[in-house]
Amino acid sequence: MRQAKVQRITKETKITISVNLDGVGKYKINTGIGFFNHMLEQLSCHSLIDIELEAIGDLHIDFHHTVEDCGIALGEAIKKALGDKIGITRFGESLVPMDETLSRCVIDLSGRAYPIFNCEFKRDKVGEMDCELFREFFFALAQSSACNLHLENLYGTNNHHIIESCFKATARAFRQAITIDERKKNAINSTKGSL
Repeated sequence: MRQAKVQRITKETKITISVNLDGVGKYKINTGIGFFNHMLEQLSCHSLIDIELEAIGDLHIDFHHTVEDCGIALGEAIKKALGDKIGITRFGESLVPMDETLSRCVIDLSGRAYPIFNCEFKRDKVGEMDCELFREFFFALAQSSACNLHLENLYGTNNHHIIESCFKATARAFRQAITIDERKKNAINSTKGSL
């Protein structure tokens, strides 16, 4: 089973996360930030990665450390669960609409971190959460999972819809990329022989 558990403890946050890449999209998530919980639940549900995450952060300062460190911990857990990456499809892509909004995510689990985040928001916050923190989350996720993660909102007006479609598109791209390719299930999907 492709599973992993990671703990991240700093002076700013204490995070425990476990993932099962061969799950059914079951989740138990508590970050202390309602909207962020909702987005991580979307990520789990649509990627079929089971995620249990408990985060205690310095929310009395702001949400930045908690959001970024959750991205780091999630990426580390995914990378650890992937192991040697034998048999994975490696690439994933997804276009996800949500009402007036359309977002695209393309992933390469190459072992090289390269995040692109092309999203513009119509206002600064959704609920109590600063929209600028989503860039920090996706950058941290890409860096710590060592993947190319190209995410962009093609169009849309509602911030909630833009952000949610980005998380769902990322989830679907990860789902495709981590899937075992039955035709190459005993091989690394690279001419280099390693990822």
